Amino acid sequence: MSVLNKSEQIGRYKIQNLIKSNLYTETYRIEDEDNNPFFLKLFALKKLPRKLLNTKTSTVKEIEYCQRLRHQNLVSYIENGSIEREDGSYQYYVTNYFDGAILADEINRNGRLSEDEALRIFKGILKGLSYLHNQSPSLCHNDLDVSNIIISETNNKEPEIIDLGHLSERCSGSVWFDTSDLNPLYHATETMVGIFDEQGDIFSACAILYCMLTGHAPWDTEIDKSAEYKEQFKALNSFRKSHSLDLGSIKVSDKTKFILNKGLKLKNLDRFEHISEILSVLDSDNTYNHREENRGADSSTYEDKSEGGRGSSFNDPNPVDFEIKRGGGNGFKDIAGMEILKDYLQKKVIFVIKDKETAQKYGLTPPNGLLLYGPPGCGKTYFAEKFAEETGFNFLLVKSSDLGSSFVHGSQEKINKLFKLSERNSPIVLCFDEFDALVPDRSAPGSQYVSSEVNEFLSQMNNCSKRGIFIVATSNRPDKIDPAILRTGRIDKQVYVPLPDSEARKEMFKLYLNNRPVEDNINVDELANMTEGYIASDIAFIVNDAAMTAAYSRELISNELLKTSINNICPSLRKESVDIYNNIREKMENVGRQNVGRVIVNPF
Repeated sequence: MSVLNKSEQIGRYKIQNLIKSNLYTETYRIEDEDNNPFFLKLFALKKLPRKLLNTKTSTVKEIEYCQRLRHQNLVSYIENGSIEREDGSYQYYVTNYFDGAILADEINRNGRLSEDEALRIFKGILKGLSYLHNQSPSLCHNDLDVSNIIISETNNKEPEIIDLGHLSERCSGSVWFDTSDLNPLYHATETMVGIFDEQGDIFSACAILYCMLTGHAPWDTEIDKSAEYKEQFKALNSFRKSHSLDLGSIKVSDKTKFILNKGLKLKNLDRFEHISEILSVLDSDNTYNHREENRGADSSTYEDKSEGGRGSSFNDPNPVDFEIKRGGGNGFKDIAGMEILKDYLQKKVIFVIKDKETAQKYGLTPPNGLLLYGPPGCGKTYFAEKFAEETGFNFLLVKSSDLGSSFVHGSQEKINKLFKLSERNSPIVLCFDEFDALVPDRSAPGSQYVSSEVNEFLSQMNNCSKRGIFIVATSNRPDKIDPAILRTGRIDKQVYVPLPDSEARKEMFKLYLNNRPVEDNINVDELANMTEGYIASDIAFIVNDAAMTAAYSRELISNELLKTSINNICPSLRKESVDIYNNIREKMENVGRQNVGRVIVNPF
């Protein structure tokens, strides 16, 4: 449960949604009175480690540090404040809303960046660090890697250093911030013994440059992330000592190799001491003769080249225009079988929607959402579309790929826009296909990277039926969906859609053969008996295969042609797969959530 609620007013800002949280902080997306977006970071003083608080001023150190910062290559402080709750006091500060591509995603998508573009970004990072290091007293970022750099869309493609949660003055053995979430691959050797200073930031910046040029971090190797930071670094340090960087294989200018060679030395005495040294190399016309001590690199000479940079485009490569299908169609008449589900929805949902006078008299409201789960190919998504037609609602189908984005918070923004679009086009059935991919269980390993998207869904789905939005979600693996999604007021009902039984298969053959040239002696009972274990898409394929054979010979579709197709086509699901889905069904039914209505249906 988050501290701040959606639409709650904090000063001149309105809370939009929770982005992420840990034991003592929560980060929110907020908007001012003109609907301009910002971020708000909230600190729970009761839970905050004492070392993160300035005891003289009783202010969170991170807030005090950020108040001093104004630079185009750093996330921008706006204002700060405090609030009181029954459970204690909270302090917060507001920053600019950074939007654009996260550098890690750019590298993952492109493999590596051009030298000109990499140096342009590197130079911006150095300028931001230099500003921090020139504060009085000097400040260090301490958490610099490719995931904490944004290529800003609103700041002329400038790199912005974000996530200032580890910002501090120099540490010389005693570290006051948490190191458990640091990525050792981008940190200097001395951080293993608690030394975090300006030289450590410079090493991290050079490691980022290396990653931009090669597509991976220097000395990239598997690390046991469950181990403590010191233990992780011991293993990494041993690997670094036994594996020299092969700078000679990187196809870049000698100037860039010089920077990488000196910037990534293992001993801090051999590295750059100040950022001004690197900037002077980048801006110099001098020739650099240097001797590479790393394997595979020879002495080389640098000839200055004019800067210019191609300036890669960082626009989202997958913009989404959601297509809305307007009301109309045959509704449930196009569905063979599924009588239990159709009857259930007529009584529990459609009746309430269509007979508003009776619903108002009895104080009835329709469910907020419905989950259809079971084996693939059983018509779950098709049913959702026909349900929309039956109610006269508009219909919007959303797949997991539709909400993907390379931008930081890009997926949250798409989710936000999706629900706003749906509300403007209500009443509407909003169908999420493969829902488990959109809202995975946040407690599962590796799911921390999508927690902000799940939080956005939780916020948007709360009682959305009141806004004219009815959610139908489909999934083959409902056990992987975050449990918070399946509570009352979000997804109220779960329905298992099994393999089609004999009656359903007969109806499906009738449906798929309708309006085709067929002989009079089609025996759907025999065909249904031959197709036990076949799913809806299998039967559709069988009918199409027989129709293709008949069309080629210019003859009618016969019972024998259909039987031949059945004998030539194996069911899509093997028995082992069916057993897996039966186990999932049993698991879901034994969860014991009182808010869940479990209906077993015959699929069409």
